Amino acid sequence: MLLASLSYAHAEEVVKLDRIVAVVDQTVITEQELEGRIATVTAQLKKQGNELPEESILRKQILERLISDTLQIQFAAQTGLKVDDSQLDKTIERIAEQNQLTLTEFSEALAKDGISMRKFRADIRNEIIIARLREREVDGRVNVSESEIDNYLTSQASRNESQDEFEISHILIRTPEEGATEDIQKAKAKAEEAINQLKAGASFAKVSASFSDAPNALEGGNLGWKSGTQIPALFLDALKDMQVGENSATLRSPNGFHILKLTNKRGGNSPLVIQQTHARHILIKITEVLSENEAKQKMDVIKERLDNNEKFEALARQYSEDSTASNGGDLGWVNPGDTVPQFEKAMNDLKDNQISAPVRSQFGWHIIQVLERRSQDMSKESARLKARQEIRNRKADEAYQDWIRELRDRAYVELRLEDKF
Repeated sequence: MLLASLSYAHAEEVVKLDRIVAVVDQTVITEQELEGRIATVTAQLKKQGNELPEESILRKQILERLISDTLQIQFAAQTGLKVDDSQLDKTIERIAEQNQLTLTEFSEALAKDGISMRKFRADIRNEIIIARLREREVDGRVNVSESEIDNYLTSQASRNESQDEFEISHILIRTPEEGATEDIQKAKAKAEEAINQLKAGASFAKVSASFSDAPNALEGGNLGWKSGTQIPALFLDALKDMQVGENSATLRSPNGFHILKLTNKRGGNSPLVIQQTHARHILIKITEVLSENEAKQKMDVIKERLDNNEKFEALARQYSEDSTASNGGDLGWVNPGDTVPQFEKAMNDLKDNQISAPVRSQFGWHIIQVLERRSQDMSKESARLKARQEIRNRKADEAYQDWIRELRDRAYVELRLEDKF
């Protein structure tokens, strides 16, 4: 009888450890996987000083993430996207270096946190796969036209606040694209309850983790610093009248209800002035036919001819193995960072009209001449570059969320979180 009781107890323990909490197509998510992810997220939230939401809410939030990740990993496998061991090894070595640890020390640090290196490798592999999958399926297909940039900048031009920068956090209560009135009312009531908890003194991070449908809900909804041009007009209109530390009222958009917190604010009106250099060069490449020494000797002869007052542009047209040769080696106005470090350093060391000694770079041997320098306000160019990036990021984020929803709609997902055994 005692033996039977022990066997039954053991069986109960096995069932509990291996209990299925969700079925995702042909894959299952077990309670053990869920508890492991909960432990990791809980540790991260405590380390960041964020308040934890109720356990039931936390479990549901994390289960949704596991389902999303599982769907993406499945799709990646079906479409042949893989990360080999050598790529994974390099990534983990880089993570260890960033923490100023050897691989052995890093493994020991993980063990102290209750994480095996095997589990860490599997998690990092999945993170890399998901990142590459998003790049392939979504980010790589997002295009930004010049007219979109023009419209974006025009729409911001009349807003003096657009040059300010805001540190904000965000709660999203999502509504279906074609939701029924009942669904919208439920979402609105949920947003109002979130507002009430904030007014009662609950931290924004805790309310975000408990209520928000945004991907970063468990991280407190923090969006970091955003310039006015990076923020939707709906948000910017609310932020301009808010004080630092204040929460917004409920904001309505086509995809749901939003609540903002303004953590900090700073001005961003300074012009972007950079030092540009007008330079030209002659390049001799190192090839299978022309060795390092032979290329250097050839360049030394060219330098001697320049020292004897032969024209730079004529020698560039005759000898340079670069697309600028036909234009006498003229590179036009060069911005910081436009050239490789060895070239830039040599160029920066020259005075106007001075010609360098031969300079070695990854492309071969160069001789450089600086023609003139100027300080240039690149604010407009920078604004267009930022606008392009922000439009791309916004479109990519929206497309990614749509793609995840489509992926889930096509899949068989059965939740068993509330099942009892």
